[in-house]
Amino acid sequence: MVEAGRSLVLWDIDRTLLYVGEIDRQVYRETFAEIVGRPAERLPARGTGVTMPLAIRSLLLENGVPASDVPLLLPRMVELLPKCLTAHEKDLRDQAVLMPGAVSALKAVHEQNHCVPTVVTGNLKSSALLKLEGFGLDAFLDTEIGGYSSDDEHRPALVAVAQRRAQAKLGVAFTRSNTVIIGDSLEDVRTGVVGGASVIGIASGKTTAHELASAGADVVLDSLEDVPQLLGEITALTQTFAES
Repeated sequence: MVEAGRSLVLWDIDRTLLYVGEIDRQVYRETFAEIVGRPAERLPARGTGVTMPLAIRSLLLENGVPASDVPLLLPRMVELLPKCLTAHEKDLRDQAVLMPGAVSALKAVHEQNHCVPTVVTGNLKSSALLKLEGFGLDAFLDTEIGGYSSDDEHRPALVAVAQRRAQAKLGVAFTRSNTVIIGDSLEDVRTGVVGGASVIGIASGKTTAHELASAGADVVLDSLEDVPQLLGEITALTQTFAES
């Protein structure tokens, strides 16, 4: 029997739930130097939300690696990057910071019986789990049904990945009408618009509220601190499904 009225809530991680500062960029530096054998002069742009495989491809090309070498080097970097991040586990605990309202918002959504909270992120799964577990955020998320860049480098495709996994686990069909993304970047908005989810933009990263709205976010909030408002917006965006 299929249970109606469930809402799949897909959380972004970086700059939505937590901010790791320079750690990700240091990991890119170390991974590039190890695989390519020289320092990287240019690093990926901050706060874009693109998947790690795509960021690594740009990192290689923008630092003079021949395009013909990218298919060989990219998978090696994808494999090494989470190991480098693990070596910075203590730095993550000491330097990363939670975004305002993140824990309260996560906990509140987790406590809603109709909500199924997980993640859709540009991080590889092992990197995502390391970040979440470092702050105990995984306690409020079903990380097994999430969508990660280790599943697909095309971020909008991760919505369907999470929807399929959630449906397989819960026996509930998840579509655009009952799926919501919460994120801070233009890539989060594009992921929802193209991938099949409503979008709650959080103006906590490098993208302004106006930019998020102009890109197609259904709702834009300044932060996660107003938990009742966040819960109300999730309900409103999935109301049609809940009442059907």
